[in-house]
Amino acid sequence: MELLEEEELVEELKRQLEDEDLNPEQRVRLLNDALNKALQTDGSLAAVKSLLYLSGVLSHCVLLMTLNPRMQRGSWSAAATLAQLTSSCCVGVDPGKRSQAFHRLFLPSLMDGLLSLAGQLMRREECLSLFRKVMDSVVCLLRSHPRLTSQVLSSVHYEHIQMCDDVTVSLLCVQMWSHTCTASSDFLSELSDDSVLLLLNEAVGQLAVSCDSSVGGASIRLILLMANQLELRVQPLLLSFRGLDSLLDKDWRGRGFDQEVDQLIALIQSDTRRRPQVCTERMRAACVIQAVWRSYQTRRRVKSLNSTVSTLQRRYRARRRRQQQQKEAQRWEEELKYQVCVRRQQARREFHQKQRTLLQLLPADQVQPYLQECERRAAVLIQSFWRGFRERRRYNNTLRHTHTHTRQQAARTLQRAVRRFLQRRRAELVPPTSSFWIGQSLTDSRRSELKRQVEEHVSRHPSSRVSRQECERLHEEVQLLLLSELQRGGDQRRRRREEQRVEALLAHTHTQLELLRDAPPLSVVTTTDADSFLSPSGPIAARARDSHNASLQACRLPWWRTLGDAAGGGVVDTFSPAHLQELEAELGGLFVGGLNLLP
Repeated sequence: MELLEEEELVEELKRQLEDEDLNPEQRVRLLNDALNKALQTDGSLAAVKSLLYLSGVLSHCVLLMTLNPRMQRGSWSAAATLAQLTSSCCVGVDPGKRSQAFHRLFLPSLMDGLLSLAGQLMRREECLSLFRKVMDSVVCLLRSHPRLTSQVLSSVHYEHIQMCDDVTVSLLCVQMWSHTCTASSDFLSELSDDSVLLLLNEAVGQLAVSCDSSVGGASIRLILLMANQLELRVQPLLLSFRGLDSLLDKDWRGRGFDQEVDQLIALIQSDTRRRPQVCTERMRAACVIQAVWRSYQTRRRVKSLNSTVSTLQRRYRARRRRQQQQKEAQRWEEELKYQVCVRRQQARREFHQKQRTLLQLLPADQVQPYLQECERRAAVLIQSFWRGFRERRRYNNTLRHTHTHTRQQAARTLQRAVRRFLQRRRAELVPPTSSFWIGQSLTDSRRSELKRQVEEHVSRHPSSRVSRQECERLHEEVQLLLLSELQRGGDQRRRRREEQRVEALLAHTHTQLELLRDAPPLSVVTTTDADSFLSPSGPIAARARDSHNASLQACRLPWWRTLGDAAGGGVVDTFSPAHLQELEAELGGLFVGGLNLLP
């Protein structure tokens, strides 16, 4: 691919990245495809990488890696691939005139983005392989730019990675430095003493914190590798880690790498024996510095003692003054409450004394009306206060619930209207149901039309099993059966109504018989009991009254009249009005048929 085509490709990529409709995930995928295609070109990779940096594509990659992790959720693999491709593009690049900005600004921001992404992947168990991939990108970048070592060791994100309790993460961190030192023999030589000390602190810290054999062995081998490559630079720095030889001897023996442990202990102790005088002088100098510093602190403390005591006294007096003021204010408040109570009692006493004097001046007949008027006024005052309080509370509740009530009313109105509308729509969609007897709602024209359609259908589709004459005969039989069924149904309905009427009369008769059977004797009967035996029918009541009067007449006739009746003599008309009046006069009045016959 020629340089012109590469420039066109980069310009097209920049135009696609400037599209605001793309989300971060789509931008990451677009960059991965473009960078992968650019790194696989047949031309000069250095020129392509320089073009990507100068056009700002790599800066856009760093910006995407440092975005909020929530925006990259679900695309961790694409983000790790972008980190690997970006670090590859920064190896062997020629920034040209922007070399200073490249080394001081761009590379630190890229390393910070890689470590931030690694920290995010470290917190997810399913992304451990992606974490290893990002750390490999960090190693690749450190090999080409050793100056970034101090930034990595002092980075906040790398500190979070170091504090992880996972053994795999700790082992990956130690192996990262081991691979970096092994791949490039000039890596450690290009580091400053501060960077080497930070790297030693990393390895010794893993030995002090971790208990895993793989982590401990990797840390010891890293220290030995640094000692072999740097020699004289590492040995003085190991003196700052006091007790390292005893830690190695107690905690890391018998783990399968005793030879490396012995080599490191021998290295530390040999350096200690080689420079005992230097160590003694350094200790003496440290003691002198500490003594001078402590004496200086003591003198300064003594000088500031007076001001400290003054400050303490001032604060104590201010606190005591505030307490006295609070006590005085509380005492004045209590005194005010007491004076208010005393004045109320005096006012009440004066009011009662004045009322007593007025009552003494009033005449005796006006005392009670005056007291009633006072009570009335007091009641009116109490009622007015209570009604005012009640109305204010009701008004507040009304204001509070007016909005809710209005919304509920509007909702009910809308629901009612919608239900009516839906009911009308459903009624319109339901097809009209035909009556059971089709001939009842058909006109003559409609009947003739239907008959014509039926005849056409029958003529068009003749039956292969039944002839036309047989169909007509079956139709006539069906019509006769339907007519007989309708007549039988009418007879059955009339018979059923008659049976129901008879059953009702029998039930009524049985009820009346039970009432008569359970009737009380005449000696204890009451008007209510007598009214319960009256019939609502006039003829029945008249017939019962006549029968009752006849039975009473027969019971009261003298014996010689009964003989005449038995002998076939003259029969007395028991239902004549004259005879009934005579019988009633003789009995002295009687309730007959629900009527009082007394004169």
